[in-house]
Amino acid sequence: MKREGNIKISSENMMPIIKKWLYSDKDIFLREIVANGVDAITKFNKLVSLGEAAADGEEYCIKITTDKKTKTLTVEDNGIGMTEEEVENYITRIAFSGASDFLEKYEKAGGDGIIGHFGLGFYSAYMVSEKVEIITKSYKDAPAVHWESDGNSTYSIEECEKEGRGTKIIMHVAASEKEFLEEGMVKELVRKYCSFMPFNVYVNYKGDGKDEPLNSTLPLYAKNPKDCTDEDYKKFYTDTFMDFNEPMFWVHLNMDYPFKLKGILYFPKVKNKLELERGKVKLYCNQVFIADNIKEVIPEFLMLLNGVIDCPDIPLNVSRSFLQNDRQVQKISKHITKKVADKLISLFKNDREKYESGWEDLANFVKFGCIKDNDFYDKIKDVIIYKDVNGKYLSLAELLPEEKPAETAETADNGEKKTESKPKTVYYVSDEEQQAQYIKLFKDQGLNAILCDNFIDPHFLSFLEYKTPDKIKFVRIDADVDGALKDGESAEDSVLADIFKTALADDKISVKFEKLKSADVPAVIVVDEYMRRYSEMGKYYGMSDGEPNKTLIVNLACPVVAKLKEIDEEKQSFVAGYVYSLALASFKKLSPEELDKFQKDSLKLLDCYTK
Repeated sequence: MKREGNIKISSENMMPIIKKWLYSDKDIFLREIVANGVDAITKFNKLVSLGEAAADGEEYCIKITTDKKTKTLTVEDNGIGMTEEEVENYITRIAFSGASDFLEKYEKAGGDGIIGHFGLGFYSAYMVSEKVEIITKSYKDAPAVHWESDGNSTYSIEECEKEGRGTKIIMHVAASEKEFLEEGMVKELVRKYCSFMPFNVYVNYKGDGKDEPLNSTLPLYAKNPKDCTDEDYKKFYTDTFMDFNEPMFWVHLNMDYPFKLKGILYFPKVKNKLELERGKVKLYCNQVFIADNIKEVIPEFLMLLNGVIDCPDIPLNVSRSFLQNDRQVQKISKHITKKVADKLISLFKNDREKYESGWEDLANFVKFGCIKDNDFYDKIKDVIIYKDVNGKYLSLAELLPEEKPAETAETADNGEKKTESKPKTVYYVSDEEQQAQYIKLFKDQGLNAILCDNFIDPHFLSFLEYKTPDKIKFVRIDADVDGALKDGESAEDSVLADIFKTALADDKISVKFEKLKSADVPAVIVVDEYMRRYSEMGKYYGMSDGEPNKTLIVNLACPVVAKLKEIDEEKQSFVAGYVYSLALASFKKLSPEELDKFQKDSLKLLDCYTK
């Protein structure tokens, strides 16, 4: 007997909200309907295992059918099905979860794999439908039921005929949403949201033995790592992320306590070291896709990786799309971070060659992770490596062997001398080509420097100095000659000072005279490290476009400089200016005006040799 009734919601205004605003993406409706089918099959399978229902040997699966003639999209499962009373409870009473009711009843037996909020998820169908029908038959000895509603506050329900248990959701697709009747579109959504559903999902099933499911019911991440080969991991990566560049390595997450967590995180090769390329970490709950890059579960810096995470213990709200922020989520996030750090430490200790070969791709990720996550920095700090100017990779401990603290002149109250550790200087290169002359000077003196030429390096070096202010300071190779290139004390030379003052006529550059260890270089330009950093920071934030003042270090050990006093005044000015131009060319890229002057001066020198 056909009956009519009212959908039990607290306000008639609630249905339009559910239809339009419950989900951030309209196409997510298919995930919700298919996930409900997965829940229904999971429930029936559990009953079979408990001996409360009998299996019939039929393949557990979900069939999706598109029909442009009738303008319907149908999702059918062969799960537990519903009686008329259950339809009234789980469909007409919005957000009364059939999953929670089932789990409560079978709590002691366990209900793993059931995630649904069936009543609310079902109504996502109205985001694309003008009318929805349900045809369902329970595994129990009860008549099949037909339910129908146009998405307003009324519905009809009656007995009907249906062969076999299960539920069929028939969505009458609205004219404005007709793209969801296209087989290609539906398959794309299945691949996006249902790739790893635990039961086969078919689109337009023909039953001729040639049908292929669009999903993998046992994805690689759900397997034991011992059963997975390198080729398996690479294929899974390519198939899942459509990236045909092999990943460097991966972390397989597989744990059952204190929470269930499975997944694989891949370290991709970086296409451009000048930027941080965002990866894609797909979050699943019982093999049902939830979202990409959920920051509550995946720390921000790990979103540079590609991967899949499946965690049944993630507390979802009713739409499955957003997380409830609780301690469990924080624990999961910390565990994932720890496993990634453990993998890097293991590679550093056990396969240094592989670790070093992948460092160029890893560097930005690791440095960004240290800056963003203090726990990650604490775990990983000793395996951060730096490429030096000789092409060798060294950690800070290898670069700066431990030394005894230096004694100071101060005395403590008890009369004993105090000791303190002065920060050690690490020289770095930001542009290997531009700073080639400085590198040569360092190498000639047996000095070393590290390459820091990525965009993140200035921030990272400042971060390290902040973390260890008494242990280390970083100085760019063109910022200092004291203790590195200088040979002896500073000197004053009033005659040379006058010569260079006349030749330069630039109040933004000061001139100092030093005897350097190498006689091959007439002069070098240096800029105070922290003034340069301050200037660069000002430019970054749009606060300043000025350049920090430079210092020209004139090398008294160079024969050319020594002979300056012996030539006539006009030549003195020309040579001093040319010395400055040479130093400037080694310091930075010349401006058009500076390059023009340098070329004209070079022609004068050539002219002298051709006369």
